[in-house]
Amino acid sequence: MRKRLLALGGLTALALFGPLAGTALAQEVGDVAAAVDNVWVVVAGILVMFMQAGFALVEAGFTRAKNTANIVMKNLMDFSVGAIAYWAFGFALAYGGTSVGGFFATGEWFFSNSDRSVEWFFQVVFAATAATIVSGAMAERTKFSSYMIYTPFITGIIYPVVTHWQWSGDGWLSDLGFLDFAGSGLVHMTGGIAALAGVLVLGPRIGKYDSDGNPQAIPGHSLLLGALGVFILWFGWYGFNAGSTLAAVGADFASVAVTTTLAAAAGSIGAMTVTWMNKTHGKPDPGMTLNGALGGLVGITAGPDVIANGWAIVVGLIAGVIIVFGIGMIEKMGIDDPVGAIAVHGLCGIWGVLAVGIFGTDIGLLTGGGFEQLGYQFVGVLAIGAWVFITSSVVFRVIHATVGLRVTAEEELAGLDRIEHGASAYPEFMEQIASPEQLDPIS
Repeated sequence: MRKRLLALGGLTALALFGPLAGTALAQEVGDVAAAVDNVWVVVAGILVMFMQAGFALVEAGFTRAKNTANIVMKNLMDFSVGAIAYWAFGFALAYGGTSVGGFFATGEWFFSNSDRSVEWFFQVVFAATAATIVSGAMAERTKFSSYMIYTPFITGIIYPVVTHWQWSGDGWLSDLGFLDFAGSGLVHMTGGIAALAGVLVLGPRIGKYDSDGNPQAIPGHSLLLGALGVFILWFGWYGFNAGSTLAAVGADFASVAVTTTLAAAAGSIGAMTVTWMNKTHGKPDPGMTLNGALGGLVGITAGPDVIANGWAIVVGLIAGVIIVFGIGMIEKMGIDDPVGAIAVHGLCGIWGVLAVGIFGTDIGLLTGGGFEQLGYQFVGVLAIGAWVFITSSVVFRVIHATVGLRVTAEEELAGLDRIEHGASAYPEFMEQIASPEQLDPIS
């Protein structure tokens, strides 16, 4: 349950010290404990916000140079537009005063409740993360103006509804018994499924598939940028998972950090091993290995508080395997995802939700809990997947039918930096290329 009980430390201190030191001292200690909790949650939110830089670097590094400025703009606007949308109506739909049938909330529109400022800040950075996931999958061929239309829908409506189901404490999924501690399903699966809906409407990049429908490699322009992005995301994930304890006093956030670390490490090892042994690759592939670490992080995010250390390694290893085969499967289906976001966040998000029902201490299938919790988790996967895919598909198809979702072929070949923004991330390099026909294979 994600009610913002930021006075938890204060209440604990009051219970411990009140009878011994008197009401005044107990109150003072409680105030200090509550302040420490608030500081921890805000710092954790800042770490999550820094993940926007990681997403920007991963997306830019794994795509071509001619689209880098466009990617920078999209990631900046994810947070900027998303924050305003979440302030206006996203927070109200997720955590407003009155729950409507456990499906969404109402109240506190245009957020102005200073007593809940810590809660709002921690939540808005999560909302921006869900929208940013979509950006990577739809990179290199999406109109910037259309991107500005669909981002607030994801941040302000689609994502807040699913979080109300679980984290508000009044939602139907939490009442059912579904568990998702920090968002394998509510954040990452949501972003991955929305990305899938968008890509299906958008179609693949020019040159991704040959005349026989076989996928062709379109290398990104900087593995170094992509790697730096992954390290930043891993760093920020400690705010994502450990920060979701929502308290420092009396909360075991260190154990959450441990399981998060183990799963990420195992994810990278799993993906590296599979590519090394797989005849398709034959060598330890850096890009897949980096995505394997992200897959491990996504996989453990639903249950870092209930999955033991050894099982966290298993969760990460399986996530790494899912990355390699998932990206290959998605490509063979004719779905073009330049950064692997659908596999990393969508498939590993599903895996993370189910992993709680398999490995969760005392509740998992393999830890003495039987099938009950796994059943709740499966219902959550179906519900989140259906809501996000249907609503996202409607948004993308309406945009496609009205203002258009995709740039022209000529604009795609020339690069979105110049066409959409009149700028370039690498002006001297790009000026050396004389025509769009030269630009596409080189950059």
